[in-house]
Amino acid sequence: KVGWYNAVLPPAFHLAYPDDTLAFVVLSTPSMFDKALKPFVNKERLKIIRDPVDQCVSHHLSHVKEKFPDQKVDVIFDYEILPNRKPKFLAQTAAHVAGAAYYYQRKDVNLDPWGKKKIYGVCIHPKYGGWFAIRGLLLFPDIQVPFLEQSTPVDCVSTEEKRIELLEHFNFHWQDGRYRDIIEVKERYSEEQKAYFATPPADRFRLLGLTREAQ
Repeated sequence: KVGWYNAVLPPAFHLAYPDDTLAFVVLSTPSMFDKALKPFVNKERLKIIRDPVDQCVSHHLSHVKEKFPDQKVDVIFDYEILPNRKPKFLAQTAAHVAGAAYYYQRKDVNLDPWGKKKIYGVCIHPKYGGWFAIRGLLLFPDIQVPFLEQSTPVDCVSTEEKRIELLEHFNFHWQDGRYRDIIEVKERYSEEQKAYFATPPADRFRLLGLTREAQ
């Protein structure tokens, strides 16, 4: 429910819907690369592609909207920002309150070793660890669900030692991706997918077989 999200954030980040409004958090799993992105790029090869992943997600969520012709469906993507440069929604908070993935933050560590350093939090999925992404929100403004019960996300990094290790890896060594394997995972990105996301955006087209003209 939107109210679960609004309840844990200051008013500046609230979603402008009644508390009982139904919302879904959309995640992409490791298999998205082969099952959705590559087929999308092959199909759209002759059209202009500026950001393959964002356009792929938009394409598939537009199909979801078409499945509900009698319902108003609002979509907010993870990359959208407001005129004041703030994100339209805080993806990791949304995933946590929806019970999709646990958002580990500095406040989850009792003996904080970082002093005055800025420490960012990170979501970990019980099945995919850090090998997933939060892509957007689907909101159904006309559907109110007052009796929906909130699911608690799985606390899969449960020890103090592991939480410190997770936040250390994420904040200071995120490039090597070690934080993603803080737990034993069922599935992770393929080598091809790792290479894709490790490549600067301007050079990713080549990896997908796209020319500069497509870009």
